[in-house]
Amino acid sequence: MGLRRRLTEIGRPMSHFIDRRVSAKRKSAVNRQRFLKRYKTQLKQSVADAVNRRSIVDTDAGERVNIPSRDVSEPVFRHGQGGTREGVHPGNKEFVTGDQLQRPPGGAGSGSGDGKASDSGEGDDDFVFELSREEYLDLLFDDLELPNLVRNQLVGATEFKTVRAGYSADGAPSNIDVVRSLKGAIARRTALGSPYRGRIRELEEELTALLQDGAAEDDARVAELREEISKLRVRIASLPFIDTFDLRYKSFAKQPEPTSKAVMFCVMDVSGSMDEERKSLAKRFFLLLHMFLQRNYDKIDVVFIRHHTTAMEVDEHEFFYSRETGGTVVSSALNLVYDVIRDRYDSSGWNIYTAQASDGDNWESDSPVCRDLVAEKLMPLMRYFAYVEIMPRHHQALWYAYQEVDALETNFAMQQIDGPEDVYAVFRSLFQRQQA
Repeated sequence: MGLRRRLTEIGRPMSHFIDRRVSAKRKSAVNRQRFLKRYKTQLKQSVADAVNRRSIVDTDAGERVNIPSRDVSEPVFRHGQGGTREGVHPGNKEFVTGDQLQRPPGGAGSGSGDGKASDSGEGDDDFVFELSREEYLDLLFDDLELPNLVRNQLVGATEFKTVRAGYSADGAPSNIDVVRSLKGAIARRTALGSPYRGRIRELEEELTALLQDGAAEDDARVAELREEISKLRVRIASLPFIDTFDLRYKSFAKQPEPTSKAVMFCVMDVSGSMDEERKSLAKRFFLLLHMFLQRNYDKIDVVFIRHHTTAMEVDEHEFFYSRETGGTVVSSALNLVYDVIRDRYDSSGWNIYTAQASDGDNWESDSPVCRDLVAEKLMPLMRYFAYVEIMPRHHQALWYAYQEVDALETNFAMQQIDGPEDVYAVFRSLFQRQQA
């Protein structure tokens, strides 16, 4: 009965719904989303600044951002007097008509300028907005994707997605289609009330003919016709606005779709030339990459490889927190990547990606080997290969060797990180969503 009344209110013209809950959960969710959409540019800039100043352990926490009050002020239209007017307020002893008033220094004491404070004027503090962890991560990874991701149909690994499949006469209350239900109710009332309306038209025509022939209102037949018309109108009005029979529910079905399997190889240089500052920047980059993959892709394998003179596959904890170090032979890591792909990831069924971070310091004779490994063995298997050089003292042979690969391969990218402020910008440039 409550549902019928609710739908009845929806069908009436000029109906209003007022939410009088004192402190309902997520009552302002719509307004909050509207605010996030409107000030997305300012919020994304604040999130980018937060990434650069945060420690590694709290990268994925929420954020408190400040938005200048001038950015959130609403435009207001007022009726003015019109025309050009000049005047001096009564009691003024300092100014005459035509004098120009200078603004107080320092933004009239509002705290928003570079000048000195003023004892006059007023203003507003910056607007402070609390971003939840989910909102923070949404802004952090907005417009990012794995490049060149191809959906491969794999035998025995078919996935299903839920799609709309018309309407049904029963279902969960949350799936009620109000518009379709109201259309059904209107059609039912029209069909059930049609005989009564036809009979009313016949009686009204007979009544009109009697009155035109001079019959009085107190005539028995006239009174009988009016009473019958009244009863028929009552019967039409008694038809329920909506009935359980009218309700229609959105129906859903599972539809098979090709699966997209992807694997990301994270290759980090932990040699002696990578001091703690460089390792911290590399870890920041890989932590952003790991969070991005976990959040945006349900099924993706991540292979962590650390290397100095030798390379080894490690788990996530050891990748980020192990303190092992040594010399530098980059080709050991690339050979391990190739071996793992050959043993576990068939390139015909997997989208394969590699992200490598190093300071570029390598044995001179090993850099041409790395170039040949990447160009001849790895790139034919890769959807995308990204090389990030961390705070290079000066570009060495590895950078120039990779430049030769970059000139030949469209799915190879290389960037340089010079400090903490570059980590997020480089990450976004490497994984920016490509325009169709």
